[in-house]
Amino acid sequence: MDDFYGVIAPIYDRWNADVDFAALAAYVRGAISHWGAQPANRILDLACGTGSMSLALAETGCSVIGLDLSEDMLSVADNRIRRAGLSDRVFLTQQDMTDFDVGEPVDAVVCTLDGINHLPAARDVASAFAAVRRNIRPGGLFLFDLNSRFRFETEYADRVYVREFPGCFCVWENSYRPASHLCDFFITAFCLGQGGTYTRREAFQRERYYPLATVRRLLSANGFSFVACHGDLTGREIAPNDPKWYLVARADA
Repeated sequence: MDDFYGVIAPIYDRWNADVDFAALAAYVRGAISHWGAQPANRILDLACGTGSMSLALAETGCSVIGLDLSEDMLSVADNRIRRAGLSDRVFLTQQDMTDFDVGEPVDAVVCTLDGINHLPAARDVASAFAAVRRNIRPGGLFLFDLNSRFRFETEYADRVYVREFPGCFCVWENSYRPASHLCDFFITAFCLGQGGTYTRREAFQRERYYPLATVRRLLSANGFSFVACHGDLTGREIAPNDPKWYLVARADA
């Protein structure tokens, strides 16, 4: 098997082309304005991937640290940031989201596109929350999304997705195990290379569904107070068929 992020990095932005990162950034800025003790001028984008959220936040005027473990994803992010002319506002760092240090504490932390679900066990989520707490100032907001049980049982389940992009054909196969809350993803991608030939690459990734009660307990145990959980970016309460939840927590003093 190839490295998952190395396989998807070249097509990640096209796969997520329907995600409105400007709306996500507006939601984050609105939440900070509403619940934050102070304005957030320095934000950490945890598991930043190819930098879409980092760019969207930087375009609102703040300074952003984009943190990710994958060199391939960060390479794409760096190229995008340079092309956008925002290298002075976005700093990238290759670190593990469960144990990192960004130096001076940030004003807020965001983690989008189910970065928390990619952590394989509750102890890993606890480690990530503890690392966020060490790197955020007291009163700062931690905003992140989670894939809901509805998404795991319906949109993921045991379904197969086929996507075709210019120069790449991708098959995404899911295998969900409700008893363990684990969903395995098997990716097969055929991508056009130099010389006009296609190369087949295969990769594996796993996500876990975390109940809200578990997440709230882990937040509390690692120095955060739960603030809100929304079913979409309008700020409404969650509903049973919401595919994603948006959570807001505050770092305790």
